[in-house]
Amino acid sequence: MDPEVSLLLLCPPGGLSQEQVAVELSPAHDRRPLPGGDKTITAIWETRLQTQPWIFDAPKFRLHSAILASSSPQPQLLLNLGLTSYRDFLGTNWSSSASWLRQQGATDWGEKQAYLADPLGVGAILVTADDFLVFLRRSQQVAEAPGMVDVPGGHPEPQALCSGGIPQHKDLPGELVVRELFSSVLQEICDEVNVPPHTLSQPLLLGIACNETSAGRASAEFHVQCSLTSEEVRSYYMSGGPEAHESTGIIFVETQRVQRLQETEMWAQLCPSAKGAILLYNRHPPLQSGAGTSRLSHPSVPALSLQL
Repeated sequence: MDPEVSLLLLCPPGGLSQEQVAVELSPAHDRRPLPGGDKTITAIWETRLQTQPWIFDAPKFRLHSAILASSSPQPQLLLNLGLTSYRDFLGTNWSSSASWLRQQGATDWGEKQAYLADPLGVGAILVTADDFLVFLRRSQQVAEAPGMVDVPGGHPEPQALCSGGIPQHKDLPGELVVRELFSSVLQEICDEVNVPPHTLSQPLLLGIACNETSAGRASAEFHVQCSLTSEEVRSYYMSGGPEAHESTGIIFVETQRVQRLQETEMWAQLCPSAKGAILLYNRHPPLQSGAGTSRLSHPSVPALSLQL
């Protein structure tokens, strides 16, 4: 296993549909106030704004825990979520004291993530009709992992479920949060890759991976099939989209090569979140959709070939 990433949850073979996932959103799942108060979070945020004035704070969902029940008739996943913010993420998970906060959380609460914001991200293993996985080269202007290679992704947004004001736990029913979780990954694909929504299948949740370079911040990774070929996807991407500024190029990798991607030079260029998505994808049997088949490679498949 790559030290930059760990796997928190591996869903059953084939992944989980939206109907198989439930959410409990509660203040009990929020992070704990820092020892001595949250003044350091404010200081880190103000310093960051001086060097990156384009970043902005926004509410996020916080992953507390995930419980998978395999009882019949279908597996059911319960996600225990709280609320946090991007500001708190930079002030905890990305702070120089993140390791100490994890140690202190384990000591004070028996939970190493207790003091961390841990905003839940989403990522997509996007597979084209001709069996290529889609990756993006991140812009140098993004706050996280500039210049690295990533899968399409982002965050589910609590604000999307509110007509206005600050999101409150009591105002966000679990079923709406689940819907936002699954719809957000499709929205991120459309915004970043610029493909039409009708070309995308319903997402299947493969599992949850944790970015150990940001103190265990979790991302839900999905499989999404696209009815377009890689060349058609490239054409849409090159015409630009709502979040075209977040990336500088698109990369296609044959699904047959992905099983051995960790043995290639490209692996070192991947963000931890992308590594987590690939590791989860490789642990699932072949995933099939009407538009094509995502095939896991045989050990004898030769070295990686990229379609740039």
